[in-house]
Amino acid sequence: MVQHLTDLTETASQTAGPYVHIGCTPNFAGIEGIYKEDLGRQPYPEDAPGERITITGQVLDGLGVPLRDVMLESWQAGADGTFGPGAQGFARLAADQETGIWTLNTIKPGRVGNQSPHIALWIVARGINIGLQTRLYFEGDDHSDDPVLNRIEHRDRVRTLMARPEGQATWRFDIRLQGDGETVFLDI
Repeated sequence: MVQHLTDLTETASQTAGPYVHIGCTPNFAGIEGIYKEDLGRQPYPEDAPGERITITGQVLDGLGVPLRDVMLESWQAGADGTFGPGAQGFARLAADQETGIWTLNTIKPGRVGNQSPHIALWIVARGINIGLQTRLYFEGDDHSDDPVLNRIEHRDRVRTLMARPEGQATWRFDIRLQGDGETVFLDI
């Protein structure tokens, strides 16, 4: 027997968007007066030590279409590889609603123990019911000792975690949700 869809209506818990923007980036969603600016606008103050870099990217669906309602959170160590005092290391990014491009202005993280410099990312958008987690590494760094990269069985997929240089202190990192070049997601 076919169940009529009118019997089961969608609830807020069944989708991550657009509620994440209303609750997590109210100014971005056009709701002003809750915070002076949305929390996590930048992970480090302008005077934090280290190389200032800009990372841009898109989250692409299985057809290669950018998601325009995606929100990402990032966590990273400072340039010295620590999470010391004054090092917030957290940012919350909303993608441009026209292009789906997200931008992270930060400092390049240092090695954390034997882990290569990386930035942890959490991704939510409409249709992603449970946030996805992945890591962004930097192409050209020494990754030989990184315990996470070394555990990826299909070695050709390691490249899906590499940000590519695009110019002076600028990097590109696209996230593919499925299909050819699907990004490696971590079960944390």
